[in-house]
Amino acid sequence: MRQDTTELVQAIGRGEVVALDLLFARVYGELKRVARRQLHSAHSPTVDTTGLVHDAYLKLASPQGLDLHSRKHFFALAAKAMRQIVVDHARAHAAGKRGGGVAAVALDAAAEVAAGDMAPDQLLQLDRALTELESQQPRLVALIEMRFFAGLELADIAAMQEVSERTLNRDWRRARAELYAALYP
Repeated sequence: MRQDTTELVQAIGRGEVVALDLLFARVYGELKRVARRQLHSAHSPTVDTTGLVHDAYLKLASPQGLDLHSRKHFFALAAKAMRQIVVDHARAHAAGKRGGGVAAVALDAAAEVAAGDMAPDQLLQLDRALTELESQQPRLVALIEMRFFAGLELADIAAMQEVSERTLNRDWRRARAELYAALYP
């Protein structure tokens, strides 16, 4: 199945329009599982797993087209799209509130909390920290997006990135430390 996905990604790179639909059909279940994990306790009734996956599809299927390089690249873009969608919903929710201060984002030791477990203002603070960190550590931000927003396991990310789990565990510890430093200067 991984080989078929790679072939579809290559077809998208060659400009075959139907390949994107086939790719989404192939990974739809996986994307739904990722979205379900992420939103299992979302505070916003306006976002659900199906909507998140479909919104991610629409974002990725934009008229500008996709320049995909690999299965890893596809899932990284999907994670980024999901992050943007969840953050947009959080912004809309926070815009409805007036006068509330920005709450501190608490990261647990494993940082295993799904984005849906955070209040909208906490999610916005996290997004600002990631945006700042991205200019200095884009690789670590991509890892955070795949792990935190897409809910992928380290083993899956390691396989996609073709690195050892040990290396990725080291990167994950560093990413959490960098994020903590960005959130709590």
